[in-house]
Amino acid sequence: MEKIRIQKYLSDAGVASRRAAEAAVADGKVTVNGRICETGQKVGDGDVIVYCGRRVTRENKKKIYVMLNKPRGYVTTNKDEGGRKCTADLVADLGERVYPVGRLDRDSEGLLILTNDGELANLLMHPSHEIPKIYNVRVRGAVTDEQLDVLRSPLEIDGYKIKPVNVDIIGATEVSTLLRFRLYEGRNRQIRKMCEQAGLAVSRLTRVAIGDIAIGDLQPGKYKHLTPAQVAYLSKHAKKQD
Repeated sequence: MEKIRIQKYLSDAGVASRRAAEAAVADGKVTVNGRICETGQKVGDGDVIVYCGRRVTRENKKKIYVMLNKPRGYVTTNKDEGGRKCTADLVADLGERVYPVGRLDRDSEGLLILTNDGELANLLMHPSHEIPKIYNVRVRGAVTDEQLDVLRSPLEIDGYKIKPVNVDIIGATEVSTLLRFRLYEGRNRQIRKMCEQAGLAVSRLTRVAIGDIAIGDLQPGKYKHLTPAQVAYLSKHAKKQD
């Protein structure tokens, strides 16, 4: 069989997304035939490939797609060297290693998709995919029209100018306001940094949907398998790239 780049091989094997595989190679965590793998190295099924201490082969594995309601206090990773609680702990009984598509920071909660389908994960994490992420964000106090204008403007975050985000007020009490954010990008802690620039303090941040896939009544810490229609929806829209 024709050899392919190591990151695609690991993605096809269902052990990591291409991005995670590239990082593992750069960190020296991948070996090929007993030698540290080089970035971009091509491999095939005849090679002995070890990823993070585990032998990897491209067996025909059943593809798994689940949605998890990530609670606050969990980090979006399969293992944390600091001993923090990981999302992988919540899906350990699946019997197969799955990894998260995108991230939610430790203090955020809500919908997270996990899969062992490396190719789909790679497409979904590509910046040009067309599936929006929808968040409910509780901020302290009232939100003025001027603050809304700031949130909706093309802000600069960490030296990068983000695309304008759709933001609406969907609820309010005497002490807080509930905002709905709809965005296509996923910069690190983007919503929190947007709110900081608008002078707003976030008290709760929940991802409630990814496109047409909503978290519904799924309880925190629980997961369920995506339906075939939901998987088809993700596949269809993830491939709409420039």
